[in-house]
Amino acid sequence: MELIDAEKYRGKRVCVALSGGVDSVCLLHAFKSRAADMGITLSAIHIEHGIRGEESLRDMAFCKRLCEEWGVPLTVRRVDVPKLVKEQGGNMENVARSVRHGAFHSILENGEADLVATAHHADDVAETILFRLARGTGVSGMKAITEYGGIVRPLLTRTRAEIEAYAAEKNLPHVEDSTNSDENYTRNYIRHTVLPAFERIHGNAAKHLVEFAALAAEEDDFLQQLAEDATVRMLDEEWVPVDLPDILFNRACLSCMRQTAQYGYTRANLGEIAKLRTAQSGKRVMLPVSDVPWQRIAIREGKYIVFCWDFQEEAPEIPFAPQEGLYTKPAVFSVREGAASDLEGSGSKRVLAVDLDAFPEGCVVRTRREGDVVTPYHAPRKTLKKFLTDRKISARLSKKLPVIAKGSEVLAVVGVEIADSVKVTENTVRRGFLT
Repeated sequence: MELIDAEKYRGKRVCVALSGGVDSVCLLHAFKSRAADMGITLSAIHIEHGIRGEESLRDMAFCKRLCEEWGVPLTVRRVDVPKLVKEQGGNMENVARSVRHGAFHSILENGEADLVATAHHADDVAETILFRLARGTGVSGMKAITEYGGIVRPLLTRTRAEIEAYAAEKNLPHVEDSTNSDENYTRNYIRHTVLPAFERIHGNAAKHLVEFAALAAEEDDFLQQLAEDATVRMLDEEWVPVDLPDILFNRACLSCMRQTAQYGYTRANLGEIAKLRTAQSGKRVMLPVSDVPWQRIAIREGKYIVFCWDFQEEAPEIPFAPQEGLYTKPAVFSVREGAASDLEGSGSKRVLAVDLDAFPEGCVVRTRREGDVVTPYHAPRKTLKKFLTDRKISARLSKKLPVIAKGSEVLAVVGVEIADSVKVTENTVRRGFLT
């Protein structure tokens, strides 16, 4: 019986997350049996969470013995999760999961493996879907357990029964987590009572739920892409059209909130943002942020809800050097030198081409000031205030846009337009890009 599609991992360095349970032992064995002919470099990692006392130490000792017998290099990470919960708060299960994922990512980031393989299987997916449906979720929640960022799940198409049959066939040793049989835990109740009932109602229920999760993931990705495509990004802001269909509007807004508060937002925040769709321009709501001293807001401006920072302090004046470099204030932008084909990754930002040698000495990067004037590219001279108003740029945004100026003469409004005097011509030697 072939438990995994080993061909997918040919030539890779794979680190198996080994708990000592039957699922992870079978996964490690499946990789070990094909490692030589597939050119797979195999290793394992065990996380000892310090949660189950002597039993947890027993599991760690078992994993060490097993890997030594099988000739598989093993990394052991010991973390006192109860102590972390006591010091930092949070849910024990969530903190333990965060510790595991942190260890997995460190393996990848340190170049110790190309992939970390976990033993999640079809029943895990089915249990997650049933749990989330009972708690209340949308299509995104149906994505359940997915592969991402070097974390792979080779057993997702296999049921628990198939894995246990493999273990019996190969006579594989393993350890049992005593808490897995405690049905006071919701997931265990779903595992031992709810899912088997579904299997009795319709055979292969778990596999059918996995298929449903895969379809939901495809639809979710498609809808998310539509929402992303409809969102206009300029500098450090996101603009969501108010006339989007509700399903896309909500997705776009959630994506914008996740930029600065991955977990801190609520349905109430989304409800407040939705009210802005019928509000007057200038109406705003405060948004949750994580680990930053500034306030994030959503504000109605014209036909958009704009997600932006509400900076109060005045931006400093910074000398401008007409050469490659990065500026972080009053907003992040860069100067790049070369051909237009070099501009991969500029995204939806408006990229401005300039003649770097046309900027006079003494230019600075700052925000707009009273008395500023500009002679736009192929256009007549006017005050900067009128120019920005004509471009339908709000007063709020115009106050934070970075400009490159010499005295009151504005030579570029980053992300918007350049002055005619710094345009690229046939005599340009150093072509640059503001992006």
